[in-house]
Amino acid sequence: MPNNHNLFAALRAGFPAALDTTAVETCDTPEPLYYTWRDLERASARIANLLASLELPEQSRVAVHVDKSVEALMLYLGVLRAGHVYLPLNTAYQAAELEYFIGNAEPAVVVCAQRNFPWISKLAFKAGVKNVFTLDAGPTQGSGTLLERAAFMSEAHEPAARAEDDLAAILYTSGTTGRSKGAMLTHRNLLSNARVLKDYWGWQPGDVLIHALPIFHVHGLFVASHGALLNGSKMLWFEKFDPKATIAQMARATVFMGVPTLYVRMLAEPSLTPAAAAHMRLFLAGSAPLLPETFDAWRERTGHTIVERYGMSETVMLTSNAYHAKDGARRAGTVGKPLPGVQLRVHDEKGQPCRHGEVGGIEVKGPNVFKGYWRMPEKTAEEFTHDLWFKTGDVGKIGEDGVVTIVGRSKDLIISGGYNVYPAEIEGYLNEQPGVAESAVVGVPHPDFGEAVIAVVIPKPGASLDAAALIAAMKSKIAAFKVPKRVFVEPELPRNQMGKVQKNLLRERHRGLFAGG
Repeated sequence: MPNNHNLFAALRAGFPAALDTTAVETCDTPEPLYYTWRDLERASARIANLLASLELPEQSRVAVHVDKSVEALMLYLGVLRAGHVYLPLNTAYQAAELEYFIGNAEPAVVVCAQRNFPWISKLAFKAGVKNVFTLDAGPTQGSGTLLERAAFMSEAHEPAARAEDDLAAILYTSGTTGRSKGAMLTHRNLLSNARVLKDYWGWQPGDVLIHALPIFHVHGLFVASHGALLNGSKMLWFEKFDPKATIAQMARATVFMGVPTLYVRMLAEPSLTPAAAAHMRLFLAGSAPLLPETFDAWRERTGHTIVERYGMSETVMLTSNAYHAKDGARRAGTVGKPLPGVQLRVHDEKGQPCRHGEVGGIEVKGPNVFKGYWRMPEKTAEEFTHDLWFKTGDVGKIGEDGVVTIVGRSKDLIISGGYNVYPAEIEGYLNEQPGVAESAVVGVPHPDFGEAVIAVVIPKPGASLDAAALIAAMKSKIAAFKVPKRVFVEPELPRNQMGKVQKNLLRERHRGLFAGG
């Protein structure tokens, strides 16, 4: 189909001619498992045919809450191939969160880990979802009902015809006013970005990717997986990041992508040496700010300079420090220049352009920018300017050389271990707890996670609050990365003359909380 813009068709075109060579090798299973390109081709076809057999409406959402596995990657490819919309959900999400996502997205299919089937299926069936499958890692037998059913399907499948602006995926991003928003990403958004990055980062024949990121967000699912698939590159697959084991695999790889926390953890390993990293071509960092100290320490320890880039759920990748020398130097504390085809500008609060070096709100435009927020037309309109530039909510500046520096984030966003945490969402859950009158959530520096979530809570008159009990209550409701690492019970919150909580004072007061590690 020459006019088919289905992302799967483009990724499939990147597979090597030798389909029986290894596409993915697992590195943290009891014994390595080897998946060929033909395995990816056949499994995705069978899954696509299974979805077709369910007679789903066009562009149905398929919500996926499973552990990282090669089988989960196959499911993603199968959903794309069938022309439906992939909805990855963080495996740390708990019942209250999943109930919202399922209710909001109205998926036609939900796939979950077998151990979670009892409670997730209950939520799904209650919301009217007719198809709930299970999926775990490993060979087909015993890996869940999805692959058991798919095993009876044909291995022949023509990718569903899709237009460029048809939806390929919805990624939920936490909302500053509480509930999450579903960023709608099209086939064009994802493919245009993958192709730009393939060239900009110099993907080469023979490249091998160490894949140690989760596959429920942009970095691991799109940037890493698309890069390897589009280039026909083998992946060394870690279901969970292990710093020592990752360093040991560098001798067999050329590309690594990670959040800053992963680099910090590898720097703590004595085995990280120039010799260990000698075979590597490229180290990439993103999803959270990379501290200049980490940037410098990595170069000193390995002889490699990390390429830091900048992106978000709504836009995939926006900027990147250079891979090729002709595109400029890699500088600590910066995220490089806008990628080819991406426009980026900085405007002040009045909507006027900022001069070079002036700090303002970052706005972007390009084929990578999402279609809008799922079923939130008012919110979508609010986040775009009158001339249709997307307001990222990040604050930064552009130097005279065109290099972008992120200097802060509006809306109090906390990035902990590469994951976005919005205080308003956590405050909503805390304020529901018995005896809590009010709460304020902020991020403070943390040596491992970059930022740690902490909370200050105010008790209702006569109430007695226990910090440990509040943390325990949060663990049953929200993802672990959102749960405050510390809770402080205090009589009042600092406020300005207008009565607004001064979170900057709270951040400053607790700034050194984790300084000792």
